[in-house]
Amino acid sequence: MLKVFFTVDVEVWTGGWDRLDERFPDAFRRHVYGKTRTGDWGLPRKLSILNEHGLRGVFFVEPLFALRFGLAPLQEVVGLIQEAGHEIQMHLHTEWVDEAREPILSRTSRKRPHLHEFTPAEQLCLLQEARRLLADAGATGISAFRAGSFGMDLATLEAVGAAGLAVDSSYNAMLAASRPEFERFGLAHQPFREGAVVEYPMTVYRDGGGRLRHLQLTACSSDEMEDILQQGADAGWEAAVLLSHNFELLNQARNAAEPIVVERYLRLARFLSRHGDRFETRGFEGLVPEPVSVQPPLAHASLGSFMMRNIEQAWSRLRDLVGMD
Repeated sequence: MLKVFFTVDVEVWTGGWDRLDERFPDAFRRHVYGKTRTGDWGLPRKLSILNEHGLRGVFFVEPLFALRFGLAPLQEVVGLIQEAGHEIQMHLHTEWVDEAREPILSRTSRKRPHLHEFTPAEQLCLLQEARRLLADAGATGISAFRAGSFGMDLATLEAVGAAGLAVDSSYNAMLAASRPEFERFGLAHQPFREGAVVEYPMTVYRDGGGRLRHLQLTACSSDEMEDILQQGADAGWEAAVLLSHNFELLNQARNAAEPIVVERYLRLARFLSRHGDRFETRGFEGLVPEPVSVQPPLAHASLGSFMMRNIEQAWSRLRDLVGMD
């Protein structure tokens, strides 16, 4: 049975770095609750859909925003997820480091949006601070980490292990070509061990146009996601890691649902629920990692599923352009 890690990166963004304190309350409501005139399409809706289909999600929660806005909003996010019975793991967006009210690093004079821009000692400090914030907010069972924007380096894996975490899920082979240090990992898409940590990389595949793509709700058609998961189960893969975000059921303006993505999410939930004999949605808590010794070949999506995605995305852009609901 293929282990499917249905991961959701949980983040709050204010749309800019000026007037943060003024913008934050509305940004929090929009990104977490997704309130629109046609209903709420944020985190609670995503949790509810998973529960309705008997699925388990892994929610990688970004906590550093609490260094600016206090612990209460983070506690609210943690409470929503844990009350719904899902797993919380740790996520970091280092854009928040220089916005903290009290400096946590000695060198915070500029914004560094990727974790690999920090020294190994700084990375460890940030991971420890993030873990403390999550614990203070009530999160339990933290055992896995994902770097924001997949902005990891080899020092990140060392820091993850030093922070007492067994699993990292920051590696995305789509970005490997730009980082020579990852050459030996290459197109890894199945779990592999690096030092004290087991890496559960993003699932990547070749689309119908031959391009490398990762398995993300907003980046793949329903046919592509189902096709790749079926191929993985047939090939005996150990794991498939899917990516989503708390706000992805909303349009880019965050003022209405995005129908195409909502339908993808619902269809994926129905698919995984219907094929529970082939797919186990689970988390990292209590997992006994099983790294592979040899990476299997990439899956290839069909040309038809590739064309459907392009049609869907063109329609979505047209709808945004003309302001259709």
